[in-house]
Amino acid sequence: MEGFVLAAGLGTRLRPLTDDRPKALVEVGGKTLLQHTIEKLQASGINHIVVNVHHFADNVVSFLRSRQWLCTIDISDERNLLLDTGGGLKHAAPLFSGKENVLVHNVDILSDIDLCNVEAQHKRDGNLVTLCVSLRQTKRLLEFNADGLLVGRAERGLAFSGVSVVSPALFALLPEADHPYPVIDEYIRLSRSHRIGCYRHSPDHWLDVGKPETLEQARQWTLSSAK
Repeated sequence: MEGFVLAAGLGTRLRPLTDDRPKALVEVGGKTLLQHTIEKLQASGINHIVVNVHHFADNVVSFLRSRQWLCTIDISDERNLLLDTGGGLKHAAPLFSGKENVLVHNVDILSDIDLCNVEAQHKRDGNLVTLCVSLRQTKRLLEFNADGLLVGRAERGLAFSGVSVVSPALFALLPEADHPYPVIDEYIRLSRSHRIGCYRHSPDHWLDVGKPETLEQARQWTLSSAK
């Protein structure tokens, strides 16, 4: 399995912290969010990771080059145009082998989700995409049928957790990366003819660190995890 870290976002919810740095380099518990994410992927046996960049791109590239990682890291450059999650994934496609599943991980998510278990279920179910989801309160909910397959959006449903596994066949099915577009809309479109499944996890020990109010909670979590 290979990895893709979505780190190009503007981080507007974390302002003023992101007025002078990218969201990926905001620190939690003495480590940047990007380092937390890369280390989690490495611990899951991933030895090739692609990181996309846009906001303060040079800072992210410098950070990555200043450290020795246990994996190979490539940069998907979106300096000219921020492509959103869908366009970003399509733009990064040539950097992957095309032979392995890709673990897609938002840089602002901290969790204890077992990424190896997610891929194991993905393979077992024969999915094109497997979305990590949980029962949480959010404005953006997804509906899955009794077989755990995506059918669309819903007022009552499950919340996407910013972590997923995609098969290499997905890349050819996405629109060209000449404009920004959200990947969830594409998954809903593709769900009419392909298996877009879900991996349910507990909402406990899962944090969206893209908001200032969760930063202190994230710090406490990382400190307790280090003990």
